[in-house]
Amino acid sequence: MRSKNKKRKPPRWKTKLGLPDLDNAKAAVLASLHSPESQRSYRHAIDEFVGWYCSEPRLSFNKTVVTRYRIHLEDRRLAPGTANVRLAAVRRLADEAAEAGLLSPELTAGIRRVKGSKRLGVRLGNWLTAEQARSLWQLPNAGTPKSKRDRAILAVLLGCGLRRRELSDLTLDHLQRREEHWAIMDLVGKGRHIRTVPVPDWVKRTIDDWLTEAGVTNGRLFRRVCRAGTVWGEGITEKVVWHVVKEYAAKIGVSKLAPHDLRRSCARLCHEAVES
Repeated sequence: MRSKNKKRKPPRWKTKLGLPDLDNAKAAVLASLHSPESQRSYRHAIDEFVGWYCSEPRLSFNKTVVTRYRIHLEDRRLAPGTANVRLAAVRRLADEAAEAGLLSPELTAGIRRVKGSKRLGVRLGNWLTAEQARSLWQLPNAGTPKSKRDRAILAVLLGCGLRRRELSDLTLDHLQRREEHWAIMDLVGKGRHIRTVPVPDWVKRTIDDWLTEAGVTNGRLFRRVCRAGTVWGEGITEKVVWHVVKEYAAKIGVSKLAPHDLRRSCARLCHEAVES
């Protein structure tokens, strides 16, 4: 029989992780994320790191190596925000490797302490002025089903600050009147956080205009529109939202405008309105 007083062997942590270890840690990271956008972003970031890490000869997975990777990202002239997203994914990878007993707590703590890229006043993304925002959402004015849908999409993005996935998932049940004001209720956003979003009157009018034109009475708020102007399907994809923003942004001369930039613009314009 084994002695009860026999000491337990200390865990045998690794300093270098092989591809199977990295794949297992990556799977754990992705399983911990609920948002498809976050999963897509982290999968890409981890795959890039693993490709770099495995191309080097027998690197230890530690603070020094992750710092070298940050320098590698900066040498590629990535935006500081993009580089920091990549580093956040690497930190999560280290955390999951530690949870699986692969890395020691000391190595993992060192990786967490790797500083991100300095922004140095670099502007991330685009913001629209109040005049540009007004021009953008008023641009679809042909009176067709597509123009009314696009106008409502742009109004919701600018007036409510929704993410494109939140907009594509929006249903009529989300729109409710509370205390004499319209709001988007119980919206499940990033990280499964639930929030209520006020809907300005001008946004609600554009939504009503679209709903009347499309004859939508239940289900998803926004639908596909074919070239002949027929409304069909049970919803739209995030890609449709992307193309709508790109189409009208080009018409007002704003390049590289993404749906998330309208969320930034909404926050900025609301902040300016409070200060004024």
